[in-house]
Amino acid sequence: MPTPAEIWADAGLPTRRLAGLALNPAVPESVLLRLLADAPLAARMALCRDRALPDAVVDAVIDHPDTRTRSFFARNPHVDPAQRARLVDDPEWFVRAHLAEGPEARFPDRLRPLPDETVIHMIRTYDDELRGSLYRHVSAPLRASIRTHPIAEVRRWGLGMFGPGTADQLAALLADPDDGVREAARRHARLEDPVWVENALPDRSCHARTDMLLNRALSRAVVESVLATPVGGEDRAMIAANPTLPPETVALLAADPEPEIRGRIACRTDLGPAERHALVADPDPGVRRRVARHPDLGPAERRALATDSDPEVRLAVSVHPGLSEEERARIDYEVPLDDDFGPRIPGLTPQEPETVRRNALSDHPLLRRRAAGDHLLPPDLVARLADDDDLGVRVLLAQNHPDAPAPLLLRGFVEYTGAGRSRLTSRPNFPTDGLAAYADHEDPDVRALATRDPRTGSAVVERLSRDPDPAVRAAAARHPALPPCRLAELLDDEELAHAAAANPALDPDTVRLLVETNGREARPAAREDPAGRP
Repeated sequence: MPTPAEIWADAGLPTRRLAGLALNPAVPESVLLRLLADAPLAARMALCRDRALPDAVVDAVIDHPDTRTRSFFARNPHVDPAQRARLVDDPEWFVRAHLAEGPEARFPDRLRPLPDETVIHMIRTYDDELRGSLYRHVSAPLRASIRTHPIAEVRRWGLGMFGPGTADQLAALLADPDDGVREAARRHARLEDPVWVENALPDRSCHARTDMLLNRALSRAVVESVLATPVGGEDRAMIAANPTLPPETVALLAADPEPEIRGRIACRTDLGPAERHALVADPDPGVRRRVARHPDLGPAERRALATDSDPEVRLAVSVHPGLSEEERARIDYEVPLDDDFGPRIPGLTPQEPETVRRNALSDHPLLRRRAAGDHLLPPDLVARLADDDDLGVRVLLAQNHPDAPAPLLLRGFVEYTGAGRSRLTSRPNFPTDGLAAYADHEDPDVRALATRDPRTGSAVVERLSRDPDPAVRAAAARHPALPPCRLAELLDDEELAHAAAANPALDPDTVRLLVETNGREARPAAREDPAGRP
């Protein structure tokens, strides 16, 4: 079965024209229904996967006889999830699998969950292979209540997917009336038992060992074994991030003498065993970076890490919540500017408002970046961080806050070139007016902004349709100010016919001709006069 990329690669000029027509916002519902009924698969893929659809077209898609056509709609990120949910009991496993997998959204934070009743139905009726993908569709309210859901099968699935939750929730699950729920809860409870973890810990590097060293309750014997004879090169770094790490081990991993100094300290006779043990540091800076983030890091360890020889260790400890602003200011750290400042998926539990405000007012850019990624940031802090002198703060605010102002969004797009940049143009407040001024910008992504301005002149749009950058050319081909003669030319262009056919300024006669000829003709055939002249 061909992949979507293979389907598109095999599409010829007529099919690409029809695929563009399927995305044209100006074509009537009757044309969409005709394309759904008669167009080749690549055009139906564009129609069913890449746009919102009128109700009548959705009805026709749900009843369409072709499995692939329905499966494309099952992964459409543009339609209401309740419309996709109508495929929940589709007779074809392939369609149900695509519904369970969900849309191929470039920005996962924007995925809208399926209705709760649909998800519960899928948990109860889908096989294990398909149920493994359902976590993406679980709404926040359903996830918060799933451990107490009245249906035992749903409680079991939620426990396996999201864990037991709090200690009180685990206690309730251990006393659940359902045998399967109780057994699943017991399996989770074992992971909080250091003795069980010690006995079950694999003696080779593998996913299970990694999970246990990072997240599970560790006995002193396990910690000592990892420190003395680690199985893998990352073992020490793993336990350094484990919240159950004993305080004395945190102190050990935080120390940072140079190798020669460590040797001298270890041989000193005026130190007791505990002092000597605490000063003989792990030489791996990756271990110290991990432990620098540990919540149990004490004042002495924080002071030691604040002068660590590794700049990334100093940076990691500089944002420790136990430090005051004055202590942070004394640390020699450097904040990277080449990070990816993309969207942050909100957690189930909002951050404490006092913590968010403290971070937003901090002199440390990394703490202000944390605050800027909070979707619930109050208006006064939005205004303050919108003018921050740190690029990361400004872009994270633009990426994540629903009320990010238009000037901030535009500035962020122009200045930031990292991952998630294109997402900024689809934020609710991204401006359109005045973007024609960027038509000559050296960055093609910024140059393409001019095609988003409805006031960009036809001469500029035509010039941009011949731009060296293919994305700029395609964007210009969709602009309604493109001169009709140039639009007609592009309908014959193998590269840009798809974009040109999606142009809302395409005249109705051309639309009609494309539909009637199944995309083979975009212009009426030339007529000869009675004298035989063309």
